[in-house]
Amino acid sequence: MGGLRGNDIIGAYNISKAADMQLARNLAHELGPSNIRVNCIAPGLVKTDFARALWDTPEAERRSSAGTPLRRLGEPDDIAGAAVFLAAKSGAWMTGQTIVVDGGSTC
Repeated sequence: MGGLRGNDIIGAYNISKAADMQLARNLAHELGPSNIRVNCIAPGLVKTDFARALWDTPEAERRSSAGTPLRRLGEPDDIAGAAVFLAAKSGAWMTGQTIVVDGGSTC
């Protein structure tokens, strides 16, 4: 999500995420002729150790999930479907794209 939205606290981090998405688009052009696909998955807040400080108490989890239409944080398995799609034959004609899996946070 950081590459899709501005933020006055972690702006440099968000810029790096936007750069990742552009890198995928450029690499898709460069590597596509060799039948190499390059895509990104842009997850929302997922309950991982990396983001633990944002959900490690009931109050923190309520605050962090309040802005998502689904009113919950993601679980690692919520992201897995996008990765499986990209790796499977069903994703064979997709390159240079970013799949947002964020519980609706960016809508």
